[in-house]
Amino acid sequence: MIPFNRPHLTGKELPNIQDAVATGKLSGNGKYTQLCHRYFQERYGFRHCLLTHSCTGALEMAALLLDIREGDEVIMPAFTFVSTSNAFVLRGARIVFADSRPDHPNMDESSLEHLITDRTRAIVVVHYGGAAVDMRAVMALAEKHGLLVVEDAAQAIDAWFKPEGARAAPLGGIGHLAAFSFHETKNIIAGEGGMLVVNDERFVARSEIIWEKGTNRSAFFRGQIDKYGWVDVGSSFLPSEVTAAFLYAQLMELEGIQARRIAIWQAYDERLSALQHRGWFTTPTLPAAATNNAHVYYLLCRDLETRTRLIQGLKEAGIMAVFHYQGLHRSPFYADRHDGRLLPHCDAYSDRLVRLPLFADLSLQEVERICATIEQLMG
Repeated sequence: MIPFNRPHLTGKELPNIQDAVATGKLSGNGKYTQLCHRYFQERYGFRHCLLTHSCTGALEMAALLLDIREGDEVIMPAFTFVSTSNAFVLRGARIVFADSRPDHPNMDESSLEHLITDRTRAIVVVHYGGAAVDMRAVMALAEKHGLLVVEDAAQAIDAWFKPEGARAAPLGGIGHLAAFSFHETKNIIAGEGGMLVVNDERFVARSEIIWEKGTNRSAFFRGQIDKYGWVDVGSSFLPSEVTAAFLYAQLMELEGIQARRIAIWQAYDERLSALQHRGWFTTPTLPAAATNNAHVYYLLCRDLETRTRLIQGLKEAGIMAVFHYQGLHRSPFYADRHDGRLLPHCDAYSDRLVRLPLFADLSLQEVERICATIEQLMG
């Protein structure tokens, strides 16, 4: 069986973990946590970084920092993972779902303004597959209406927004806040893990307090205060030093991992683009200002029946492919809370998109086997 995903190991994870154990501090915010923070700040220019136990935790921190309350409205795409929405629902927000673009699973930026009301507090963008949402348009809209922007950059490590005539910016470094994932299915992994990025100075001090269970413990350990106590709401969002040590081993090999993933993505695209004329599926397109971080390779099948046949046929051939998000506006939990608007593009991606295996240790021979099987199945 060719699995959908296989976690890639650099070989440096266990030595790092052994070193972390030897330091005698395993509970978080130690040597390797600080190394990871410094890596992201220096490589991408992020203002302030805080590792978390998951991307879900980072999103929950973002909702707390924005002081989301009962009745506030938050705009986000319907085509996303449940964590994007849950973080704000937990604070009492009403979610206003945006449709996807007709040419890409990302949210349709042109549809956002008419969703804004006097109760809107924030826009949460999701960079699907690491492809940039038009952040110039989103940030201009947020400034016009006095809104805050959170980037769900779970899939977007080492991806950039490169608008024509403007300086390129790393995804996760544009909105007021951003959340990354280091789940084992992502490009860079820690098993489970995430990170909150704080790009707005207004939220830096409070983010550390929320991160440390609502206490000013971080300031205490920096020697800025002589004792610490409970000063705000918060929770235990820190990962252990074992997780951070594992993650740092991955970060040290980021360029090599990315090069391998991009080569796999390009091999898929070269082979499968030539089959589009048969009409069974189309291959991915990238928004004009997006770079490709090779997080996902997907096919958009002609219809649900074709996708079901393709996934089943691949499985029978020993290849695991999966469909992706089911639109949250139609979910059992939120369908009755949705305002009833039709979101046809989101529905199309929910019914027609299939993700192919993509991980750093996937060989080009395996890519060819997968493509040849698809060619045979699609006739």
